Amino acid sequence: MYRIALLVLLGLAPPLFSQALPTASRSADVQVGIGYAVGRPDYGHRTIPGLSVYADIDLRPHLGGEVEFHSIADTSGSQMAERTYELGARYFRSYDAFVPYAKAMLGFGQLHYPQGLTTLDYSIFAGGAGADFKLSDRIYLRGEYEYQHWNGFANGGLHPQLVTLAIAYHFPGRLHR
Repeated sequence: MYRIALLVLLGLAPPLFSQALPTASRSADVQVGIGYAVGRPDYGHRTIPGLSVYADIDLRPHLGGEVEFHSIADTSGSQMAERTYELGARYFRSYDAFVPYAKAMLGFGQLHYPQGLTTLDYSIFAGGAGADFKLSDRIYLRGEYEYQHWNGFANGGLHPQLVTLAIAYHFPGRLHR
């Protein structure tokens, strides 16, 4: 009887002294931001303001994904506007508080022609570069340039360019940059 009790106690000893497994963990860094965008739509010759919203999900050191929405609209009364919905990959490096990156995106864009004539959708691809600056562990400031190519538009496509200044909230995971 004592031998059975001793075997049971010895069998239970490792679990009694082991550490608890984590109940929840996140292996990715997530960042969500909103910003002021200024775009040259390549349809007409003016620069127009707008909004940018994005989310980054960094799954590996230096590699992640991004989803992004831009909306720029002419404020002079022409009713011209562009909206883009994009998804892609990004490569980044961390240098203390400075985090430069480059990205490649695919998606679609909507062009609202002047005077409300019509709205057409186009497939797009885009490339961009920018940098995040860590104001704190949770708050980042972003500056970005993006060049887009809209397929199917007359005369070789539409090539809008955007510059964005944004602020983001960072949810650090195990890959904390």
